[in-house]
Amino acid sequence: MSNINLLPANTQVNKAWTTSVPTGITTTAAAAEAALTAKKSNMGQSDFLTLFTTQLKNQDPLDPVKNEAFVAQLAQFSQLEATTNMSTTLKDFVDSQAGQNIVTGASLIGKTMSVPDAPAVLTGGKPIKGTISLPNGADGVKIQVLNDKGVLVATNILGAQRVGDMSFYWNGADDQGAPLPDGTYRFVASAVSKGLTSQPPVSTAAMITGVSQDASKTTLLQIQGGKTIKLSDVSTIGGS
Repeated sequence: MSNINLLPANTQVNKAWTTSVPTGITTTAAAAEAALTAKKSNMGQSDFLTLFTTQLKNQDPLDPVKNEAFVAQLAQFSQLEATTNMSTTLKDFVDSQAGQNIVTGASLIGKTMSVPDAPAVLTGGKPIKGTISLPNGADGVKIQVLNDKGVLVATNILGAQRVGDMSFYWNGADDQGAPLPDGTYRFVASAVSKGLTSQPPVSTAAMITGVSQDASKTTLLQIQGGKTIKLSDVSTIGGS
């Protein structure tokens, strides 16, 4: 439960009442004041009601708690209790949603998705699809293929391209047309537009192989080739 601080006016009443008692005698009000100090860092509903009732029973009869102060204390406690209950409910909802995301992610295992800068996994010479984002179009595009050691193994030069996403397929062959061995490769693109050269990101079609959650309950998807991506960042998913 969140901290509860009684109104200063009532705290002063308690102190004035207890200090008028001879030294060595502990009154119920003084005990309540001491208990309040000890428990105020972690006070629950039962603690509050016990201390508040004790305070009312032992108030100075010549200077009782005013109605406004009484209502203000109850309102303060009610507001804090409502906030705490809301926080608990929200945490339960987040935990429930995290579990649902795991189920959703598990249903995606075996499907392909378009992932920026994902490894291109060549298997049995099956063509690999890639997509390059060209928001300004291009006068020409160069696509390079690097193996897992970073060595250039193939280059493709393409002509002018329209504004938007440009899709392409790599057949798994080198520049001489010879098939390359199965393994992990990477696409690097260069685009020339109005005399300026840029390196737009290349998204590669990759298979989802697993799902997990990190410490913050964020759902993560593992894809073929070793890359990890957040489920919330997925925009396009294809068939198996």
